[in-house]
Amino acid sequence: MLPEFSRRQILTDPPQAGVEDRLEATPAECAALAERFGIEALKHFSARFTRKPYPGGGLFISGRLKAEPVQLCIVSLDPVTERLDKPFTLVVLPPDGTLSEEPDGPDEIQADATGHFDLGEALAEELSLSLNPYPRRAGAQLSLEPEEVAEPIEAAEATPRNPFAKLAALRGAKG
Repeated sequence: MLPEFSRRQILTDPPQAGVEDRLEATPAECAALAERFGIEALKHFSARFTRKPYPGGGLFISGRLKAEPVQLCIVSLDPVTERLDKPFTLVVLPPDGTLSEEPDGPDEIQADATGHFDLGEALAEELSLSLNPYPRRAGAQLSLEPEEVAEPIEAAEATPRNPFAKLAALRGAKG
Protein backbone atom coordinates (compact mmCIF):
# COMPACT_ATOMS: atom_id res chain seq x y z
CA MET A 1 0.00 0.00 0.00
CA LEU A 2 1.37 3.40 -0.98
CA PRO A 3 1.54 6.27 1.52
CA GLU A 4 -0.94 9.14 1.19
CA PHE A 5 1.64 11.45 -0.45
CA SER A 6 3.85 9.05 -2.37
CA ARG A 7 6.34 10.58 -4.77
CA ARG A 8 8.71 7.80 -5.78
CA GLN A 9 11.96 9.14 -7.17
CA ILE A 10 15.04 7.51 -8.61
CA LEU A 11 18.50 8.23 -7.35
CA THR A 12 20.27 10.11 -10.15
CA ASP A 13 23.30 12.36 -10.39
CA PRO A 14 22.16 15.98 -10.69
CA PRO A 15 24.59 18.64 -11.90
CA GLN A 16 26.96 20.11 -9.28
CA ALA A 17 24.96 23.36 -9.27
CA GLY A 18 21.85 21.38 -8.38
CA VAL A 19 18.39 21.01 -9.82
CA GLU A 20 15.39 22.86 -8.41
CA ASP A 21 12.08 21.06 -8.03
CA ARG A 22 8.69 21.32 -6.34
CA LEU A 23 6.12 18.85 -5.00
CA GLU A 24 2.55 19.71 -4.07
CA ALA A 25 -0.17 17.58 -2.52
CA THR A 26 -3.58 17.35 -4.18
CA PRO A 27 -6.70 18.13 -2.11
CA ALA A 28 -7.38 14.37 -1.79
CA GLU A 29 -3.81 13.77 -0.56
CA CYS A 30 -4.14 16.63 1.93
CA ALA A 31 -7.36 15.09 3.27
CA ALA A 32 -5.71 11.67 3.60
CA LEU A 33 -2.69 13.17 5.39
CA ALA A 34 -4.96 15.09 7.78
CA GLU A 35 -6.72 11.85 8.65
CA ARG A 36 -3.40 10.05 9.14
CA PHE A 37 -2.05 12.78 11.44
CA GLY A 38 -5.32 13.12 13.38
CA ILE A 39 -5.88 16.78 12.55
CA GLU A 40 -9.01 18.54 11.32
CA ALA A 41 -7.70 19.42 7.86
CA LEU A 42 -4.65 20.18 5.79
CA LYS A 43 -5.45 23.09 3.48
CA HIS A 44 -2.11 23.09 1.67
CA PHE A 45 1.12 21.08 1.58
CA SER A 46 4.06 21.68 -0.72
CA ALA A 47 7.83 21.79 -0.85
CA ARG A 48 10.39 23.62 -2.98
CA PHE A 49 13.86 22.15 -2.93
CA THR A 50 17.20 21.73 -4.63
CA ARG A 51 18.88 18.37 -5.32
CA LYS A 52 22.66 18.28 -5.33
CA PRO A 53 25.17 15.42 -5.52
CA TYR A 54 26.21 13.94 -2.19
CA PRO A 55 29.49 12.09 -1.60
CA GLY A 56 29.24 8.35 -2.16
CA GLY A 57 26.62 8.52 -4.90
CA GLY A 58 23.79 10.00 -2.87
CA LEU A 59 21.67 13.14 -3.07
CA PHE A 60 21.55 16.17 -0.81
CA ILE A 61 18.06 17.71 -0.84
CA SER A 62 17.39 21.03 0.86
CA GLY A 63 14.46 23.38 0.66
CA ARG A 64 11.36 24.73 2.35
CA LEU A 65 8.24 22.88 3.38
CA LYS A 66 4.99 24.87 3.43
CA ALA A 67 1.70 23.71 4.91
CA GLU A 68 -1.55 24.98 6.41
CA PRO A 69 -2.71 22.47 9.00
CA VAL A 70 -6.00 22.99 10.85
CA GLN A 71 -6.01 21.61 14.38
CA LEU A 72 -8.35 21.97 17.34
CA CYS A 73 -7.39 24.47 20.05
CA ILE A 74 -6.45 22.62 23.24
CA VAL A 75 -8.46 25.12 25.31
CA SER A 76 -11.58 26.02 23.32
CA LEU A 77 -11.67 23.19 20.75
CA ASP A 78 -12.07 25.84 18.04
CA PRO A 79 -10.29 25.16 14.73
CA VAL A 80 -6.87 26.82 14.52
CA THR A 81 -5.13 27.25 11.17
CA GLU A 82 -1.37 27.60 11.25
CA ARG A 83 0.99 28.48 8.44
CA LEU A 84 4.15 26.41 8.46
CA ASP A 85 7.15 27.53 6.44
CA LYS A 86 10.09 25.46 7.54
CA PRO A 87 13.48 24.62 6.08
CA PHE A 88 14.44 20.96 5.71
CA THR A 89 17.43 18.93 4.60
CA LEU A 90 17.54 15.29 3.61
CA VAL A 91 20.29 13.01 2.42
CA VAL A 92 19.37 10.15 0.11
CA LEU A 93 21.86 7.33 0.32
CA PRO A 94 22.41 4.70 -2.35
CA PRO A 95 21.21 1.16 -1.60
CA ASP A 96 24.65 0.15 -0.35
CA GLY A 97 25.24 3.39 1.59
CA THR A 98 25.81 3.42 5.34
CA LEU A 99 23.48 5.43 7.56
CA SER A 100 25.21 8.00 9.73
CA GLU A 101 24.99 7.83 13.50
CA GLU A 102 25.33 11.61 13.77
CA PRO A 103 22.27 12.84 15.73
CA ASP A 104 22.65 16.45 14.58
CA GLY A 105 23.09 15.60 10.90
CA PRO A 106 20.38 15.82 8.26
CA ASP A 107 17.69 13.15 8.09
CA GLU A 108 18.68 10.25 5.88
CA ILE A 109 16.70 8.08 3.49
CA GLN A 110 18.12 4.95 1.95
CA ALA A 111 17.20 4.14 -1.63
CA ASP A 112 15.92 0.61 -2.20
CA ALA A 113 17.76 -2.02 -4.25
CA THR A 114 16.43 -0.52 -7.50
CA GLY A 115 17.66 2.98 -6.59
CA HIS A 116 14.19 4.35 -5.78
CA PHE A 117 13.11 6.32 -2.71
CA ASP A 118 9.85 7.99 -1.66
CA LEU A 119 10.46 11.71 -1.31
CA GLY A 120 6.77 12.42 -0.71
CA GLU A 121 6.68 10.13 2.32
CA ALA A 122 9.87 11.70 3.70
CA LEU A 123 8.29 15.16 3.37
CA ALA A 124 5.07 13.93 5.02
CA GLU A 125 7.15 12.71 7.95
CA GLU A 126 8.84 16.13 8.15
CA LEU A 127 5.38 17.70 8.25
CA SER A 128 4.19 15.38 11.04
CA LEU A 129 7.19 16.38 13.15
CA SER A 130 6.46 20.07 12.52
CA LEU A 131 2.84 20.01 13.71
CA ASN A 132 2.16 21.99 16.86
CA PRO A 133 1.47 19.46 19.63
CA TYR A 134 -0.56 22.06 21.59
CA PRO A 135 -2.39 24.31 19.13
CA ARG A 136 -4.01 27.29 20.79
CA ARG A 137 -6.35 29.91 19.39
CA ALA A 138 -5.12 33.48 19.98
CA GLY A 139 -6.50 34.71 23.30
CA ALA A 140 -7.76 31.31 24.41
CA GLN A 141 -7.12 30.67 28.08
CA LEU A 142 -8.36 28.44 30.82
CA SER A 143 -10.36 30.20 33.51
CA LEU A 144 -12.03 28.60 36.47
CA GLU A 145 -14.75 30.76 37.88
CA PRO A 146 -15.69 30.14 41.53
CA GLU A 147 -18.93 28.41 40.52
CA GLU A 148 -16.98 26.08 38.23
CA VAL A 149 -14.69 24.83 41.00
CA ALA A 150 -15.78 21.48 42.41
CA GLU A 151 -17.23 21.33 45.91
CA PRO A 152 -14.80 20.16 48.60
CA ILE A 153 -14.88 16.45 49.24
CA GLU A 154 -16.58 15.49 52.48
CA ALA A 155 -14.33 13.92 55.12
CA ALA A 156 -16.08 10.54 54.76
CA GLU A 157 -15.47 10.55 51.00
CA ALA A 158 -11.89 11.65 51.45
CA THR A 159 -11.01 8.52 53.42
CA PRO A 160 -9.81 5.92 50.95
CA ARG A 161 -11.69 2.64 51.02
CA ASN A 162 -9.81 -0.51 51.82
CA PRO A 163 -10.00 -2.69 48.71
CA PHE A 164 -9.79 -5.82 50.87
CA ALA A 165 -12.61 -4.86 53.26
CA LYS A 166 -15.12 -7.20 51.57
CA LEU A 167 -12.65 -10.08 51.67
CA ALA A 168 -12.04 -9.45 55.37
CA ALA A 169 -15.80 -9.48 55.98
CA LEU A 170 -16.12 -12.84 54.17
CA ARG A 171 -13.20 -14.23 56.10
CA GLY A 172 -14.80 -13.13 59.36
CA ALA A 173 -18.11 -14.80 58.41
CA LYS A 174 -16.37 -18.13 57.76
CA GLY A 175 -14.07 -18.02 60.70
